[in-house]
Amino acid sequence: MIKPFEKKVWLATPTMHGDELRYMTEAYETNWMSTVGKNINEVERLTCEYVGCKYAVGLSAGTAALHLAMKLAGVKPGDKVLCSDMTFDATVNPVVYEGGVPVFVDIETDTWNMSPEALEKAFELYPESKVVVIANLYGTPSRLEEIKAICQKHNAVLVEDAAESLGATYKGKQTGTFGDYGVISFNGNKIITGSSGGMLMTDSLDAANKVRKWSTQSRENAPWYQHEELGYNYRMSNVIAGVVRGQFGYLDEHIARKKAIYMRYKEGFADLPVSMNPYIEGDMEPNFWLSCILIDKEAMCRQVRSENEALYIKEDGKTCPTEILETLAKYNAEGRPIWKPMHMQPIYRMNPFVTADGNGRCRTNAYIDCGDVTDVGADIFNRGLCLPSDIKMTEEEQDKVIEIVKSCF
Repeated sequence: MIKPFEKKVWLATPTMHGDELRYMTEAYETNWMSTVGKNINEVERLTCEYVGCKYAVGLSAGTAALHLAMKLAGVKPGDKVLCSDMTFDATVNPVVYEGGVPVFVDIETDTWNMSPEALEKAFELYPESKVVVIANLYGTPSRLEEIKAICQKHNAVLVEDAAESLGATYKGKQTGTFGDYGVISFNGNKIITGSSGGMLMTDSLDAANKVRKWSTQSRENAPWYQHEELGYNYRMSNVIAGVVRGQFGYLDEHIARKKAIYMRYKEGFADLPVSMNPYIEGDMEPNFWLSCILIDKEAMCRQVRSENEALYIKEDGKTCPTEILETLAKYNAEGRPIWKPMHMQPIYRMNPFVTADGNGRCRTNAYIDCGDVTDVGADIFNRGLCLPSDIKMTEEEQDKVIEIVKSCF
């Protein structure tokens, strides 16, 4: 009989090493407690050095970086912006901050990221679009070269949300560097953390300088507080930067440990009718931020979800995300549903949505019978879930998680 975990096994939590406290203490002892200081300078330098961009600007959150990227991209009220559909809403909300209208582009089965074919279809339907926002889901790169080429063909600005994919590479190049502007996050659950914080990356000195100005309330170079355009209080704290600075040296170690978790799950589930969140071997090296599984269609028990609740009918030899997540919780382990696609969210349900076949959206709440609509995101949301992926999880704890998942079948 499986016994509950005595100590909770988490999805993903910060892993501290000690250097973080040293740099925070340095900020405290030198009294650089605000939004300037050595820690910020070092984190920006380390980001450029690791990722390979020319300029990096430390900000209060990845969302703040995305917002300023929308301003740099020139998004104006009423502009249609082509956006990743399968992502957290922080990827999309900054479009609306500037008055833009998100047009959601379906994902592909090979990466769970934006489909280049669907993006081409979106440009056919909305040729006036001049900005594309992509997200690298769960640390897996999108088909970045293909998407970049499509954007160049249509003279569109590409904003790359690499909040989840710091350290991941596509054809040997770091994510966050394929777009005109790249964004990473140092939120508490990310591959490295500052508890909060984010970074905007660019190869344009002019863009970097604009972001530095906008993020400090757009103060002009005058002997008094002079303001000629709208600004924001978006700069990263030197204390938070101390945490990030201390984490940077452990990024590769964190990625290696995340990959080991992914591979252990893959081996442990080899005899189950499930697959792991995919990537294209040879072209992509994810950072394996979260390990996820997708239940085969024929192994799915009947499941239905409303806006706030989920129900399922237990069937021998079959299971569904709801049953697995409830069972993990019963044993004191944390899993999560796959991100609910943006086109299915109440706030964005009336926004345009484009699939690779151009047929539009699947409107059934059950996400089972969508007729001739190929809605990849809805299908993955229906059948997928995120497993405990915390790098402090022991092999014995992970083996127990595997046993719990197997018990659901």
